[in-house]
Amino acid sequence: MNNERPSANRFHGPSLSARQRSVLRLVVKSFIESADPVGSRSLTERFDLGWSPATIRNTMSELEAMGYLDHPYTSAGRVPTELGYRAFVDELMEAEALTRDERKLLEQHVAEAQADTQALLRESSRLLARLGRLLGVVLSPSMSNGVLSRLEIVPLASDRAMFVLSVEGGLIRTIVLHVELPLKRDRLDRLVAHMNERLAGLTLDEIRRTCIPRLEDLDDGDSTLIETIIERRADLFSDAPESRIVQLEGATFMLSQPEFSEPDTVRELVQLIDDERSVVRLVEDEDTVTLTTPGSVRIRIGHRLSTDSNASESGCRLSVVTAPYTRSSLEGTIGLIGPTRMNYSRAVALVQGVARLISAPSNVA
Repeated sequence: MNNERPSANRFHGPSLSARQRSVLRLVVKSFIESADPVGSRSLTERFDLGWSPATIRNTMSELEAMGYLDHPYTSAGRVPTELGYRAFVDELMEAEALTRDERKLLEQHVAEAQADTQALLRESSRLLARLGRLLGVVLSPSMSNGVLSRLEIVPLASDRAMFVLSVEGGLIRTIVLHVELPLKRDRLDRLVAHMNERLAGLTLDEIRRTCIPRLEDLDDGDSTLIETIIERRADLFSDAPESRIVQLEGATFMLSQPEFSEPDTVRELVQLIDDERSVVRLVEDEDTVTLTTPGSVRIRIGHRLSTDSNASESGCRLSVVTAPYTRSSLEGTIGLIGPTRMNYSRAVALVQGVARLISAPSNVA
């Protein structure tokens, strides 16, 4: 396992004494496990700390004053704040390893799906959700740097056609465009063959930038095929967020979390799941997309679930654990989404392990 501390927006809080660090670590761990506010007496009874309940209570008060803990008005116990979670993740969290059986399960399922990239992404999100008991998410690789292996054009009607772009590594993009195609099938096939001669072997980004001089002299008769490709080159060959394939599994596991016991939070979660663009933005933040090594984990804490400006500030917030993976030199993102009370050490182990497994064998550390 990578020993580098996983993070995004690294911890910059008030310095902590050894006692404060110990108490904060145990409060966070206890709250993650129970979802109940943590009191000094419960820590004393559960852990052999060598301090009295009064000493622990005073330390917890200090941590609250420093912004690491909060004190729900309905309880005598404390809960971690986002700053508390951040300190825990960056400074206090102990690395967790997957069990032998879990590693074996992951290796078996990933190996069975390796030949089919789309099936592999679906299976990876399912495995993450099942083992993490959270939302497992996999974004298909960004295809801008993918090398075109073949372009196919399938007429759907006299004024519509489906463009199928096959990229090295088994990834496929399809897009339907309005285009006049009064061409017989054999002539269309010859025209597409000429386009493949000129475009195959180039990255989609190269095609987007250079398709005008490469295609403008081709004779497409009375059709608007070449004109449409040139005019819509950004749609065909760029990597807009809506073109990314999002594999998302585990809604049932999320809904079983106590954070989603209220109708409002259930509705907000369902809205997020239904909005793939929001999922892409949530998972591929600026810190995440700068990573290039499969298994390099990043953690975002405290994403506000609701986008409603009138929603309560105390509403449910999410954390996101992500890592990049590679398929034929193309980079995608894999991750787990859950409440801020998620088991971060387990999430890191799962995301890191699956990202390395699904990456191209030559890139696996």
